[in-house]
Amino acid sequence: MKIRIGQGYDVHQLAVGEELWLGGILIPHEKGTVAHSDGDVLLHAICDALLGAAGMRDIGFHFPDTDSAYKNIDSKKLLALVYGMIRVRGYNLVNLDATIAAQRPKLKDRIPEMEAVIAAILECSQDDINIKATTTEKLGFEGREEGISVQAVVLIRNVE
Repeated sequence: MKIRIGQGYDVHQLAVGEELWLGGILIPHEKGTVAHSDGDVLLHAICDALLGAAGMRDIGFHFPDTDSAYKNIDSKKLLALVYGMIRVRGYNLVNLDATIAAQRPKLKDRIPEMEAVIAAILECSQDDINIKATTTEKLGFEGREEGISVQAVVLIRNVE
């Protein structure tokens, strides 16, 4: 059995008047992400981690923000497409660990719902998905509430 690890990182700017999608759910907040797609920074980082683990470059390579086909696309669809791509190569997810860095909003009560959405897309148990949220103690762009960043790590295995 072959196992591989992948790491993903994504950042999106926050702005008043935009929607805030994280982990496939809409989070009520006065600011949202500025993006070509729906701006789900968590799902984008997971996509990059999966693609990286499979040696398949990154989300921007497969779904460029210059392509109008991806304008305002639901990132759950992107994650499903990415997972399908790694499944074709014979891989499936072992586990996922991700950290969201945002000063606000507080996310701890929404994490189980995010984990359930992601587990359904990645065809795994919710126990295989771990999401954490942290502030940056008012430091950096996250602390100034100018943006949100996410780091994600996945372990995949070849099932053939």
